[in-house]
Amino acid sequence: MRASGRPETNEQVYGRNSVVEALRAGVPSNVLHVQADLALDDRIREALELAAERRLPVMEMTRFEMDRMTSHGVHQGLSLTVPPYQYLDPSVLLEIASNTRAASLFVALDGITDPRNLGAVVRSAAAFGAKGILIPERRAAGMGASAWKTSAGAAARVPVSRITNMTRTLLAFRDVGATVIGLAAEGPTSIDQLDSSTMSGAVVVVVGSEGEGLGRLVAKTCDLLVSIPIMSSTESLNAGVAASIALYEIDRLRRTSQS
Repeated sequence: MRASGRPETNEQVYGRNSVVEALRAGVPSNVLHVQADLALDDRIREALELAAERRLPVMEMTRFEMDRMTSHGVHQGLSLTVPPYQYLDPSVLLEIASNTRAASLFVALDGITDPRNLGAVVRSAAAFGAKGILIPERRAAGMGASAWKTSAGAAARVPVSRITNMTRTLLAFRDVGATVIGLAAEGPTSIDQLDSSTMSGAVVVVVGSEGEGLGRLVAKTCDLLVSIPIMSSTESLNAGVAASIALYEIDRLRRTSQS
């Protein structure tokens, strides 16, 4: 689902590692831009080979043109034009969650505004087998070039859905039997107190915004509020790190219960 009222435009994924990862992952792309007179290395050669395999147009540009196109980002002579991200209808993820025979996993991001955190969560979600990610349409980062770059191509493997109301969506997941776990610094349940029986069905991990954490209504909607024990000298973990820890722990519990 696309956010209403927002223009959708092409984006640039730039930097040698990011471009190669995106091409390896089959990220939908329009054009590969290569800086003219650039000394070839293994990554540039691979980018050109992958573009040829996909019959992707390759355009040579001057350094000045590359700088301007990427808003003076660190492009390292490579940039990939990708079309607007195609968000998955959240009803598809809800249907997956309703399958009681599968222990599916989802991540919901409550107001994450830093696209790098979104990309990091997408990458972790792919690593631990999540079926999809839910993000709000408004006041939240979307799947633009920065999120693509941080995800290192994982966004091609884990679908992202944009939703109009987080509370209503979480209630819908609860209605089909999913357990909704909110990450909160003051959560009464420590993440190491979770048990495998709670994790046996569909689970939605809800991660709050960088500054405010979970919204009040979202927190009330969660079945469990879970905290991650950290040293008292550290105020909090950023959203990407917190999501990674939670996803790992849930995956560990599930693997342990199967052994």
